[in-house]
Amino acid sequence: MNAAVATSVFAVFMVATVALGLLAMRGRGGGTGGLAEWSVGGRSLGPVFIWVLMAGEGYTSFSYLGAAGWGYNYGAPVLYVVAYMSCGYAIGYVVGPMLWAYARKHGLVGITDMVAHRFGRPWLGAVVAVLATAFLLPYIQLQITGMGVVVSTISYGAISLNWAYFVAFAVTTGFVVVSGLRGSAWVSVLKDVLVIATLGFLALYVPMHYFDGYGPFLDRLVTEKSEWLTFPGHGDSGLGQAWFISTSFLNSLTVVIFPTTVAGYLGARNADALRRNAMYLPAYNILLFVPMLLGMAALFVVPGLVGAESNLALFKLVVDSLPAWAVGIIGVAAALSSIVPMAVFMLVIGTMWGRSVLSLVPRWEQRQKGAAQVVVVVAGGLALLLTYTAPNTLVRLSLISYEGMAQLLPMVLLALVWRRLTFRGAFSGLVVGVAVVCVLVFSGNDPVWGVNAGLVALAANLVVALAVTFAGVRDEDERPDDEVLAKDEIEEPVPRTAPV
Repeated sequence: MNAAVATSVFAVFMVATVALGLLAMRGRGGGTGGLAEWSVGGRSLGPVFIWVLMAGEGYTSFSYLGAAGWGYNYGAPVLYVVAYMSCGYAIGYVVGPMLWAYARKHGLVGITDMVAHRFGRPWLGAVVAVLATAFLLPYIQLQITGMGVVVSTISYGAISLNWAYFVAFAVTTGFVVVSGLRGSAWVSVLKDVLVIATLGFLALYVPMHYFDGYGPFLDRLVTEKSEWLTFPGHGDSGLGQAWFISTSFLNSLTVVIFPTTVAGYLGARNADALRRNAMYLPAYNILLFVPMLLGMAALFVVPGLVGAESNLALFKLVVDSLPAWAVGIIGVAAALSSIVPMAVFMLVIGTMWGRSVLSLVPRWEQRQKGAAQVVVVVAGGLALLLTYTAPNTLVRLSLISYEGMAQLLPMVLLALVWRRLTFRGAFSGLVVGVAVVCVLVFSGNDPVWGVNAGLVALAANLVVALAVTFAGVRDEDERPDDEVLAKDEIEEPVPRTAPV
């Protein structure tokens, strides 16, 4: 009976999710608009939609599973998520409007476009698209896996993991192919309402139900689990202060040029929407403390979870004590926290390939949106297939996703504000940076000397980029600075007219 109730609640919300995503395109040509309408919402999303969309990208299934699991396993080191996201929003206050203005001026729809335009080499956009896809694809697989685990758990085992994985793929593909970024923004509204409501409830319910309040819970945590409250946390994790600082610094820089973040930037109606968004988004991070704290609460309620089971720490508390309908609603919130970011990841991969790779083929040049939609299905299907057949392949690749994406910083960001950086310098630095991060991560040297391996690789990247730039010849590019570089075009306030 519990399984039937929870599964029914989940099914109703999944149908509503697909319907909401498809309704997002009502009145906009039934999804027949061009690539810009599909990929960046026609550059017309207001502050509310931008806020919920970008909050949705940051609040993924990791927030319900990984954050609770890290809190359960390690404790304090998990706070790096709050640190880097908050710092990233501050950096985005400057970078977001700059990238928005650059893309709007030149009709660009993503970072691959920007790189190709900045260096005047269309094939370079294709190279960046392939590289970025390798770093983004694991995120799709991880969201599929995360949603599958949630669905299987809230159904009390009635729905197998394999079917749950397919549901994750089908629901997301069902609306993102048609409605694009706008559909993701609409679904984000539903997701945020449920996330705020369910986590707010759990933040009060779990300490009261299991510990008679926060006072007894925190007293017990300090007395019995004090190791979880200091660096490097519980166990020999190597996640000390140097790792925390270096990871927070690297990720806060990387998140502002992450392709999914840039898609959110470019969907904005104007630059001021992004500035307001950067000020309000840190408030959403308060919610991240809930699964982190409840993960540590689970240490006393369901001790002994090891390996992947620790990621279910939060849901073990939920399934153990709440009625089935409540379990279903909390499961929907967690599932939507997988669907929204997964939709944006798939959309961004499709956009990069439709715009920068397949457009180099003459027959596809005038059909970029159609090509992008095909790639969305292919990318999601590939992630689903590998989830079934070789789950460890993409899990291993996910280890270098963020560190690898960080190696695009000089080519994407530095190049847009400093014309002296040459193509040879930027490309050489990228090759070295990606090579270094792969060697360090896959050899088990992350962190290295206590420092995030991605930051070490980025330092090598910058050294090589600058050395090649200053030692080599300047690029022959006759375009003026306004055509090549980006700047934040601050809008002048409109003067009020005097009353007649």
